[in-house]
Amino acid sequence: MLKAAWRTILTKRLNLFNVFCLPLGEGDKKESAAEISTTSVHLLSSGQAAMATMVMESIGRVFISRQQIRQVPRLLTEAAPSMPGTVTDSEVPAYFRERYVSTGYRPLDQSWRYYFLSLFQRHNETLNVWTHLLAFLLLLVKLRQLTDAVDFVNDRHSWPLLILVLSSLTYSGFSVLAHLLGGKSEMCHYLFYFLDYVGVAQYQYGSAVVHFYYAVDETMHRSMQGLFMPTATILSCLSCLGCCYGKYCNHTQPCWVRKVCQVVPSALAYMWDNSPVAKRLLLWSNDDLAVAYHFGQVAFFLSCSFFFTFPLLEHYLPGRCDFVGQSHQVFHVLLSCCTFCQIHASYLDYVHRRQLYLRLHESGDAALFVGLYVFTLVGCALITAFMLRKVKHVLDFKMKLK
Repeated sequence: MLKAAWRTILTKRLNLFNVFCLPLGEGDKKESAAEISTTSVHLLSSGQAAMATMVMESIGRVFISRQQIRQVPRLLTEAAPSMPGTVTDSEVPAYFRERYVSTGYRPLDQSWRYYFLSLFQRHNETLNVWTHLLAFLLLLVKLRQLTDAVDFVNDRHSWPLLILVLSSLTYSGFSVLAHLLGGKSEMCHYLFYFLDYVGVAQYQYGSAVVHFYYAVDETMHRSMQGLFMPTATILSCLSCLGCCYGKYCNHTQPCWVRKVCQVVPSALAYMWDNSPVAKRLLLWSNDDLAVAYHFGQVAFFLSCSFFFTFPLLEHYLPGRCDFVGQSHQVFHVLLSCCTFCQIHASYLDYVHRRQLYLRLHESGDAALFVGLYVFTLVGCALITAFMLRKVKHVLDFKMKLK
């Protein structure tokens, strides 16, 4: 193939030479033809050598790349040669222990590098980290797709949808940090889990704003205008407070107290935030394109709430779910499915119910709801700072007793 290609090229070059060269005598023509023939042979040999060199270099690069890929596991091992193994529940403080999970805990007071690299280690938080890390990355992809279809800058009526996506990124990102870094120390445990609860509160507000803006009907909007979103803001802050206080009560109260403090405010917020969707599902029609996704988000949320509240899998399979199969891992997966159903349903409502929400909402409503979103974030940050101060007092008191 290569020889044929080079011969074709050289033949065309020789023809051009014959066309443009000066008239020659018979002897001169023979000498010129001989010289040209010799030159063409040299060119052909040089061309073949050059092509062979290029091919060998390409093969060498591919071979080197494959060698480098094969060395990745060894390089990761060398990057963390002294990473300690996991420990049992008896080797960590009580506030780190999860019910019915007896092994796979990471030791405390290691370097930050260890906890970041534990992303690739087998322990009882590995799947909790990866389930929401993958959800976070998929949410970034979803946001990129939405920015191609929705003008978030100039269309104020798209801002509630943007709030939902940003709040979803917030809760999934903070969840990753909590499960990845919360095992470093007691203070880090409270700090990162309090941030996780801030993310949950933000997601609750994001759910409320898209449901009230896009999913509500005229009758409900008329009766709850001016009341729905301020109440949703207060409930989001109360949910953050309840979750933080439940975690803080780990020192003095049994585990069920923490669950009550976390579940009850979140349940109240969920019922309030999803009331427009609940009414719409009761009155759904076949031409409603988003109703199937609203059904999906409700079903996924109720399922994930069940697994969050009742750790059935590890309870009935003790010792078999320490690494894979924990109820909290199932909770993460179902909550992520709920979020994606909710985002898609809200996008469909944004597209197909535009005439309705343009009639219901004034031009300044979207900006007001953005302001309430910022207020919710600031309120949750203040709650977190207050609860962290209380935790610090407790930890300082424990240090003095030692």
